[in-house]
Amino acid sequence: MSGVLVLDRARTRAALDPHRVMEAVARALIAVSRGEASAPPRVAARAPGGLLGVMPGYVPGLGLAAKLVSVFTDPADPGRGTHRGIVALFDPEDGRPLALLDAESLTAVRTAASATHGALALAPPKPGRIAVVGSGAQARAQLALLALLKPATPVAVAGRDPGRVREAAGLHPAAVPAPDVETAVRGADVVFCCTGAARPVIRRSWLAPGVHVSSVGGSHGPEVDADTVRDAALFAEWPGASATPPPSGAHELQHLPEGRTVTLLGSVLSGEHPGRYDGSAPTLFKSTGHAALDVAAAHVAYAVAVRAGWGTVVDL
Repeated sequence: MSGVLVLDRARTRAALDPHRVMEAVARALIAVSRGEASAPPRVAARAPGGLLGVMPGYVPGLGLAAKLVSVFTDPADPGRGTHRGIVALFDPEDGRPLALLDAESLTAVRTAASATHGALALAPPKPGRIAVVGSGAQARAQLALLALLKPATPVAVAGRDPGRVREAAGLHPAAVPAPDVETAVRGADVVFCCTGAARPVIRRSWLAPGVHVSSVGGSHGPEVDADTVRDAALFAEWPGASATPPPSGAHELQHLPEGRTVTLLGSVLSGEHPGRYDGSAPTLFKSTGHAALDVAAAHVAYAVAVRAGWGTVVDL
């Protein structure tokens, strides 16, 4: 194909086949853990209402891409934010631009995929109940993926807006709205935190023994409380999650005590690390977002769209 394929939001979303994204994201996480991917830490320009981040990356076998993403809070509702932007996919052999895709839908799906891999790899076997904290775009993407992979597992959904919580819960056949976050989290075997909060939304005292937490929010501050971070076995996408300050690194993983280790999730997926050691201690996968995951999702979307004949080709 000559020219650049442009996919709008609807076509980008339709081209993100969930099973293929899960497979590609696993490959990307493993490549990161083995040092095979090339992806410098995210850099950002800050504006009064948010930031514009730049995330280039290369993953062998998946491709070369870069994301421009704006992360802004709603001035009327500081607890809610937006992630908007574009992803540009390039030919890794000659550098030709191949496609422009919607970053918002791509980010939501690849982030849900990484959080789900964290849960599948680290949670207790056959979890009896799942909690999803949040009701925005990322929580909805997470619930949609769980509906595909775990349709019979009970899910409790909690957030600040009861109406949005009910709508989000409707995306999963076994999901119900919870009256508050504490009710949703208590007794859950897996907790997905998918919020734009600037302060912790869960407390260690609410968590059941052996619980797994996948936290993908926290662009503006810590989403998980310090006591949970203290007690949990820690996992992340890349080494910079704890070694690099935000917005590249995670708020929760800064200034860890000497000797605390953060294991890369890809090393668990590859079988190079056992993952969970203690059945009663919590595990925490802290996602900061990583360019390798954008490459993985863009690779899938481009292949699906080309095969289906979707999008508009432009000369750039």
